[in-house]
Amino acid sequence: MQRILFIDRDGTLIREPDDEQIDSLEKLSFVPGAISGMKALMQTDFVRLLVSNQDGLGTDAFPEETFLPAHHKMLETLAGEGIHFDAEHIDRTFEADHLPTRKPGTAMLTAYTSGDYDLAGSYVIGDRATDVQLAVNLGCRALLLRSPGWAEAHLTATQKRALALATESWSDLAEYLRRGERRAEVHRKTAETDIDIVVDLDGRGETHIDTGLHFYDHMLAQLPHHAGISLSCTCKGDLDVDEHHTMEDVAIALGEALRKALGHKRGIGRYGFALPMDETDAFCTLDLGGRIDFSWQVDFSREYVGDTPTEMYKHVFHSLACALQANLHLKAQGENNHHLIEGVFKAFARALRQAISYEAGRYDLPSSKGCL
Repeated sequence: MQRILFIDRDGTLIREPDDEQIDSLEKLSFVPGAISGMKALMQTDFVRLLVSNQDGLGTDAFPEETFLPAHHKMLETLAGEGIHFDAEHIDRTFEADHLPTRKPGTAMLTAYTSGDYDLAGSYVIGDRATDVQLAVNLGCRALLLRSPGWAEAHLTATQKRALALATESWSDLAEYLRRGERRAEVHRKTAETDIDIVVDLDGRGETHIDTGLHFYDHMLAQLPHHAGISLSCTCKGDLDVDEHHTMEDVAIALGEALRKALGHKRGIGRYGFALPMDETDAFCTLDLGGRIDFSWQVDFSREYVGDTPTEMYKHVFHSLACALQANLHLKAQGENNHHLIEGVFKAFARALRQAISYEAGRYDLPSSKGCL
């Protein structure tokens, strides 16, 4: 499904005068960075909608003939930089009319609320609390062209939860959207396990791991520490049967969450790494290119380490590789079985860190094919 940018006009793209009406060419000037920021957003896959309140447009209070020259000049200037909107939605009512078409009401945007668009992955871009409230009402996120301090002082608790970013910089806003949130949530429920996982590839979330298997928790905790991500993972599994379903299903959900968080994969390193773990050498080669291949060369001399069977770790990483859609080759040699497993997890984490690494300002796909 397509994602949408609902973009405010006055105060967001063009400066808003004290009388809040841009009714002449002399009043038309762009917010600093808006043109270059919008030009950057033309390289994203969002549908771009202009959504604006224009109090009393078409009435004696704000005749169309005073509105249109400046509006058309704005569109003409943007078009000269390759910037266009897929549609314009302008509400003409007064605030005192209290009509549902006026932002933050959503009545003029019902064409986008039918379930054909990915609203959860969409954003409202604006400069007012009402723009953030529009995001709340639509069920999407908000990007606010205000300082974080302004947002903290002027937004409600509900609006703050919908706020993805508060910044006074169009450059930062565009970079955020082009980069993507790099965050994903996965809920996986079967007759055997009930799993919730939240991953943020840039480490901007909380880390908490509870699978019911203490040693597995200890191994999974290597990932946020060494990959630089945040990972929240809870699992209620049928441990009264055995460990298999919990370990396998957590790996599947984790791989799916990592794959979703990678998004379009533009600008990532893609490949990744090897490291020593005391007397153990652990090797991991990783390719996030979208194809699946798996290799495992790790021999254990014990049936269990902690409360987990060693035979399950091959299955864990195979399941993870399939859900992540990655080439994953793992090899380790050593004497201590604890070190063998931990070395593999750390090597994978460091490989993942390198593969998901993002170079600011680069948006090319790391592939000569042009797709991943």
